[in-house]
Amino acid sequence: MTRLQETYQKEIRSALQKELQLPNVMQVPRLEKVVLSMGVGMARDDKKHLSAAINDLTKISGQKPMTTTARKSIATFKLRKGMAIGCKVTLRHHRMYEVMDRLVNIALPRVRDFHGLSPKGFDGRGNFSFGIKEQLVFPEIDYDSIDRVRGFNVVIVTSAPDDASARALLRYFHIPFMS
Repeated sequence: MTRLQETYQKEIRSALQKELQLPNVMQVPRLEKVVLSMGVGMARDDKKHLSAAINDLTKISGQKPMTTTARKSIATFKLRKGMAIGCKVTLRHHRMYEVMDRLVNIALPRVRDFHGLSPKGFDGRGNFSFGIKEQLVFPEIDYDSIDRVRGFNVVIVTSAPDDASARALLRYFHIPFMS
């Protein structure tokens, strides 16, 4: 069991139950999954860009990502249906908590000119998404081995019914929000 998962079960769950005034411990919001996705538009010209992106996401998540393909053809972008244009990885259980721990304690403090995450990233159903502009904020990525800086998206899916309870949950996980 990871450190963040133990903290959730021993401290965060009971404190969140009191804060949200929930009668049953099973109603307390929890993390369900974390999705990391990286769009690689350059992959239509050169497949090495996609394999490098897959390699970076593999190092960050500890799990091999799947490639995402174009759903329809767009002539102005020289894009055909079925072309590989990105990759994504869905993390659950232990790997999800490990990545969340590294994200909060290591990666986000290393972002240049970081003032917190925008609270506008909530979707109205308790899920939160944001983008990271460069993969170099994770210590697993070696600066000398990358060919170009790529950003990626992070989606945190919770079991919270609304944004207020999801924000309370993420605040206990020490996600830094702008005030």
